[in-house]
Formats: sequence, structure tokens, C-alpha cells
Amino acid sequence: MLPDIGVFGPYTYLVTEVIWGSIALVLLWRAHALRMAAKTIVVLYPIAYVWDWYTLTVGVFAIKLRTGVDLLGIPIEEHIFMIVVPALILGIHENLHGLSSGSNSE
Repeated sequence: MLPDIGVFGPYTYLVTEVIWGSIALVLLWRAHALRMAAKTIVVLYPIAYVWDWYTLTVGVFAIKLRTGVDLLGIPIEEHIFMIVVPALILGIHENLHGLSSGSNSE
């Protein structure tokens, strides 16, 4: 049985994003890939935003354990999610494959 992380109430989603975001940041820092990841996230963000806004608007999913703060029509947690997920993926990828080099690394 998984532990009940709902103890954080409306901050549950935010707390999990801070935890995973911290892991992503450490991985990107370790791989010297912060700048490369930032560029990729900036390009992906508008696509993720439209996708997220649409799926929330049509009712594909609902987020129960959130703060209730919305920004530009979607929960603030979703904006953070759209940064954390690609950052974590890129951090894992760069640590496994070490493709950052020269002008793309920090």
C-alpha cells in the first residue's frame, strides 16, 4: 500500500512538484545541462500550456489536491508541472548519456 500523501491537503500537488523539481534541478546541475534544459523547456512550454488548458477545459481530468490558485486559466501547479517534467526527463537523459558539451553546457 502506498503512503497517503494527502496529508498536505490542498498543497499536496505543490509539495510533490517541489520534491521532483528539486531532483530535476540537481540532475541538470550535475550534468552541466541547466542552460540546455531551459532552452528546451521554453520551446515546449507553449505547447504544453495549450494542451493542458484544453484537457482541463473539456474535463479530461480534475485536480483535487491543489491550492486553488489559477494563472492564465489553469492551476498554478500545472504551470510548474510543465517545467518539472521536461526538466526531470532531460536531467535523467543527460546523466545517462552525457550529451551536453561546450557551448550548450553551464
